[in-house]
Amino acid sequence: MELKDKLLSSFMVFEDRVNDQSKELNEIRNTAIKTFQQKGFPTKKDEDWKYTSLKSLLKHDYTISPQQESAIEFKDVKKYFIHDIDTYKIVFIDGKYSSFLSETTHDGIDVCLMSSALNKPKYKIIIDSYYNKAAKADLSLTSLNTAFASEGAYIHIPKNKVVEKPIQIVHFSTGNEVSVMLQPRNLIVVDENSHVQIIERHQSLTSNVVLTNSVTEVFANKRAIVDYYKVQNDNQEASLIDNTFISQKQSSNVSVHTFSFGGKLIRNNLQFFQKGERIDSTMKGITIIGDKQHVDHNTLVHHIEPNCESHQDYKGIFGDRSTGVFNGKVIVEKEAQKTNAFQANNNILVDDKATINTKPQLEIFADDVKCSHGCTIGQLDKDALFYLRSRGIPMKEAKALLMYAFANNVLESVKVNAIKTRINKLIAQKLGVNLGFDL
Repeated sequence: MELKDKLLSSFMVFEDRVNDQSKELNEIRNTAIKTFQQKGFPTKKDEDWKYTSLKSLLKHDYTISPQQESAIEFKDVKKYFIHDIDTYKIVFIDGKYSSFLSETTHDGIDVCLMSSALNKPKYKIIIDSYYNKAAKADLSLTSLNTAFASEGAYIHIPKNKVVEKPIQIVHFSTGNEVSVMLQPRNLIVVDENSHVQIIERHQSLTSNVVLTNSVTEVFANKRAIVDYYKVQNDNQEASLIDNTFISQKQSSNVSVHTFSFGGKLIRNNLQFFQKGERIDSTMKGITIIGDKQHVDHNTLVHHIEPNCESHQDYKGIFGDRSTGVFNGKVIVEKEAQKTNAFQANNNILVDDKATINTKPQLEIFADDVKCSHGCTIGQLDKDALFYLRSRGIPMKEAKALLMYAFANNVLESVKVNAIKTRINKLIAQKLGVNLGFDL
């Protein structure tokens, strides 16, 4: 049975299991599964998927809704957390909530489970106002997640709150199934004048096949500040399709940093919608991969109102037979005068068989804007390598220093020092050297 057919037949079983939810949610699910049935999985015939094929992922016989619950000791997974600082934690094991590893709260803010928010009346106003309002209904994989979504993180930061410590959202896969498909759903609502920092990670603990199709909706209301960090450093048989939709209101500031170091295939769909004036949107990323890994960044910033800014800066280092894709689009509507939009994608191909496909795009309908885009693809500077070698630095370390310097400026805008330290160490590990200074 093809995966699409298996998902369609599994939906009926899933629907029976969650039929205690509201009529509105059931209607949302049924509409979503019909959209997926009509569109199916994206192929390379779709313009946005021109350079990324899912064929190798769709051949597996995935367990769709794993029921077996597993226990994990903190000492065995401590290294996957940002444990240098105190944080709230929402942890899932094979799609199931782990109360043992989590630290949630309802003390002035809500850091809890999507399943609770979907089923409890006290969350109904937020769910009705925000759930499935930013996610694009015409995207097949987003619709698939909407149809099967039952668990994930629910975060609501009320007005005038500065969350004192970051929030970690961590998904573990234990490998109890030969191959498993997970579909977490996150809803993050940050009200007026509030500030939150969020760290997200998906991690497989074995070499079994995992396919995660994740959807996150982020709503930043007036003057809200959201700093979002995605750490992607999974095993070679784990694949992630990450769909993040961000809706911003007047004077809000949202930044998303994506660090892609591991996994078989990673597709990051990141879309910003600016719905007010004086909005600032930041999208930055570092990709360092090798072997036959594949990382695809597909971004969109939709400037709808005037006097707003957006900044995109993605750096990629590709070795062996790895493949990178960057497809970044900036749309500036006619009303969005005084827009300042910057987009850059710079890449280094370490090996001759590595590939990068990059396609920066601007669609501008306003006439009073400052917009720039560009991309570079090259190799390490031979003169710079010779200079370092002439100072007694071995070739391996010289290459690593140049690549580290190339990628490191993306970290300048990271506001959590513990994350900056962790990413620096991951970069050194990926480059395979001890860089010789404090990270």
